[in-house]
Amino acid sequence: MRKPNILFIMTDQFRWDGLGKISPWMNTPALNRIAEEGVLFTNCITNSPVCVPARISLATGLYPHNTGVWSYVDYDMEKGTPTWMKAIQEAGYRTSIFGKSHLHRHKGDLRDREYLMKSYGFEDIYEIAGPRANRLAKSYMTEEWEKKGLLSGYIDDFEERFLNKEYVVRPSPLPLEDYADVHIAQKAKKYLQEYNDTRPWFCMLSFGGPHEPWDTPEPYASMYDPQSMPSAIPRPLSKGERSSKGYLDDLMATPRNSPPLTEEEISRLRADYAGNISLIDEQIGGILEVLEQRQQLDHTVIVFTSDHGEMLGDYGLLYKENFLKGSVNIPLMVRTPYTKQQNDLRTVYNGVVELNDIGPTLVDLAGGNLKHLQFGKSLIPVLDNQKISHRNSAFSEINGEVMLLTDEWKIALNKNGECYLLFNVREDPDEQVNLAASYSMKEVIATLKEMILQRILSSQIIF
Repeated sequence: MRKPNILFIMTDQFRWDGLGKISPWMNTPALNRIAEEGVLFTNCITNSPVCVPARISLATGLYPHNTGVWSYVDYDMEKGTPTWMKAIQEAGYRTSIFGKSHLHRHKGDLRDREYLMKSYGFEDIYEIAGPRANRLAKSYMTEEWEKKGLLSGYIDDFEERFLNKEYVVRPSPLPLEDYADVHIAQKAKKYLQEYNDTRPWFCMLSFGGPHEPWDTPEPYASMYDPQSMPSAIPRPLSKGERSSKGYLDDLMATPRNSPPLTEEEISRLRADYAGNISLIDEQIGGILEVLEQRQQLDHTVIVFTSDHGEMLGDYGLLYKENFLKGSVNIPLMVRTPYTKQQNDLRTVYNGVVELNDIGPTLVDLAGGNLKHLQFGKSLIPVLDNQKISHRNSAFSEINGEVMLLTDEWKIALNKNGECYLLFNVREDPDEQVNLAASYSMKEVIATLKEMILQRILSSQIIF
């Protein structure tokens, strides 16, 4: 049988609940369709709740404690680093990327580092930086903006936001057709319309949104009524006085991450964010139409995910970089020709999975082989049987801290190995009561710490 085409859709800062299948008030018909024809994973955890380490972990199947990349840093993944994208290329695919990779620095001219992208396994490359970095990093897209006289206005808009109110909500100065999420989707759409290679294709469409700034263009900026947005989740209460603190406590005390948001401001932020998601969804819908027109959709694997989430006012916070649900839980859907044909397989899987599980899954679907040591686990068994347990825990790291999530507990340890977050997620899914200081939880904490130790020991690389 001929190999399926593969469409891998990546987003940036997309919350786990930004899908219409999870939040019915969200208008995401294209994403809903992918979920209906595949498997929706409701409990996918990023390996790090910030861009660079998350994307390095996704590409390599390694954890931050393996790569040494624990936070947002200027970092170039070494030339020739083994990746699952390279394994797919070696399986006979023509590989492409349209959008953001962040596998190397978002500085200078991204086109000067295409040799790195080729060494990671990409053949056709149309790369852009993220929304903030687009004002600093040159790319094919920013060159088009400059030719149209749009780049200076984009930069001025950013500078004004940073100088006054970083989280202001107002439409981008860019026309809709030049907005980054539209721009890269249209480039990918044209590529797939004109594709005539005899090889099966792998296309990574990597949106920069719905990452802030909150600058969704019209008509999407006005698509959602701020007054109808769900309320933010209050800040967690500690059961007892905690002696141990962590990075989350620093964020809660930092004006940038914990600004004095009013309910009205949170509602406006959420409405604009929802509008950006619907914009992305419509662009994905256009890609699906092209595949249908070319009679390729029934023979295409589609995977959708994000690198991390966005707090959006939950717990009084903006952005990410923490282990709370809005930041660390991400969407994941896997749709294959097989799942589309099997009505009884169109389902929701609630067990824990990790971002780095995507790579081995796609390599399996491509009929390839991963030859390097990595710690992702293929989701193929789950696609075949949703009753099995894929993992007994999910693991995430940032800034020297670690988090472990089971079907019952979430625990976070600070740099000193001390527990500063503990939630019974089965009874407290909104993570409202922090049990880290509760004396009655000492045995639970000890058991979870042992699980963390075993996860780290079992994922060591010995040179």
